[in-house]
Amino acid sequence: MGTEESTVPTAVQGLTRKGRLTRGRIVAAAAELMFEHGVAGTSTDDVRAAAGVSTSQIYHYFEDKSALVRAVIAHQTEAVLDAQEPLLGRLDSMEALRAWRDLVVDLQRARHCTGGCPIGSLSAELADTDPEARAELVNGFARWESGIRSGLHAMRDRGDLAPDARPDDLALAVLAALQGGLLLTQARRETAPLEAGLDAMLDHIESLLRTPAEAAAARTPVGRGPRGQAAG
Repeated sequence: MGTEESTVPTAVQGLTRKGRLTRGRIVAAAAELMFEHGVAGTSTDDVRAAAGVSTSQIYHYFEDKSALVRAVIAHQTEAVLDAQEPLLGRLDSMEALRAWRDLVVDLQRARHCTGGCPIGSLSAELADTDPEARAELVNGFARWESGIRSGLHAMRDRGDLAPDARPDDLALAVLAALQGGLLLTQARRETAPLEAGLDAMLDHIESLLRTPAEAAAARTPVGRGPRGQAAG
């Protein structure tokens, strides 16, 4: 979901290897604590103890807690997207979409349906109170949506989806179903809501598929026969 250069913050690129490792340890510790206890329930002292660093080290890498929170959002975004690769990068068929759906459900089962979405949980806590964090969260969701959207555009461009299918709207709806499903899965401690939401969206996308004959005709240049001969 992007090159290392595009996903590593500029401030991190200038650090020594030791500095990157220390900063990464701080962010990973903060991410785990904030996932378990929320941002408000995680203090700088908690992070210091969990990461095994000094307070001065934390403030060497982060101006304040808000800066650390933004780093946690970036960290969690990478973790969420990486956990869904390589499927998320090639959602260009119903088989791939359903395999991705199964992966997302299996990840929740492995977590015993606790915690919800690492990005969604941060959004619920921060979106109304921290504009800079909200912007980072929007970017994280956009990257997630982009993987879905790219696959759907490929399906339509290839002629598998009907020409009036709207990949952008479908991708946003899939992500919305996913987020709602994750929230209810967390509350109910079962994957049924997540499965129902994703299955409903994927069934809808499947209903927009052309028949094999229609798809083949869409891929045949106008005025040419199946073997490249002029029609007529």
